[in-house]
Amino acid sequence: MSDERPVSWAFVGASNFARTTMVDAVREAGGEVRSIVSSSGERARLFAHDFGIASWGHDLDAALADPQVDAVYVSTTNDLHAAVTLAAARAGKHALCEKPLATTLADAHAMKAACDAAGVVLATNHHLRNAVAHRTARRLIEEGAVGDVVAARSFHAIALPEHLQTWRVSSSAGGGVVLDITVHDTDVLRFLLGRDVVEVVAMTPTRGDAVEYAVMGVLRFEGDVLASFHDAFDVPHAGTGLEIHGTLGSIVMHEVMTPSPVGEVLLRRGNETSPVDTGPHESLYVRSLRAFHGAVRGEGKPAVTADDGIKSLAVALAVLESARTGRAVRVAA
Repeated sequence: MSDERPVSWAFVGASNFARTTMVDAVREAGGEVRSIVSSSGERARLFAHDFGIASWGHDLDAALADPQVDAVYVSTTNDLHAAVTLAAARAGKHALCEKPLATTLADAHAMKAACDAAGVVLATNHHLRNAVAHRTARRLIEEGAVGDVVAARSFHAIALPEHLQTWRVSSSAGGGVVLDITVHDTDVLRFLLGRDVVEVVAMTPTRGDAVEYAVMGVLRFEGDVLASFHDAFDVPHAGTGLEIHGTLGSIVMHEVMTPSPVGEVLLRRGNETSPVDTGPHESLYVRSLRAFHGAVRGEGKPAVTADDGIKSLAVALAVLESARTGRAVRVAA
């Protein structure tokens, strides 16, 4: 595409998140939303009206046939990610897919293969590694501020708002806390530690929910680094955060597991705890979209690649298997 015009997007899925976050983020990152596609034509019409989008409807093929569309943002229910992304690849469109990339590894690999064959960019919309807090923590780890990393802890238990308790709590749509939140923990921990997960063990409550509302477990990373995690849809007062523990010190981060550009980073050594200057916070999604737009133009890679999405999905599926079987599960991406 020409560097002289903005990246033009078709949104597939008139989701709450597309409405509250992604339209504005695309525009702030220098792109434009050209069309919106939804399974409900009326929902697409209202979405287009509210945001001044020129084209709307329920026909995916028609939107993908538009020669002015460069990229597709996939924000359907999880079970439809693969079908939409494969259609985008066939049409020669770049794709930014919400997490999890798919609901099976076979689908995720097929999506990557199709986009590679078509010569288009496929990225996963994991937001957390774009946060200045996590980028600062990664820099501290790489500089040796905590010495050799020996352990980590992620706490990402929240209260899922009632208006979002639709497909996210539906097993048929690929919902549940593991595919919604644990994939985020995995991606940001991989980003911080520079290592992959090799084994997991996890438990979910046995109260008979259709999908898991909560999970606790341990990830074993390469180099035998252990990371515990607690993810939930039904814990309203815990707050979120992440800790990295090393031989020389610890990094403690508060309120850094949310889509908002907030949170603090502390460096703790012995009895001394010091705040770390992270620099200014910025929108996690605008930063991600700027990287994606650059990748579309052949300038670098997206913030979170298809390979990253595949690896976080592989961990999430292993967590689900471990919770189901009651045993440790090796991760195979």
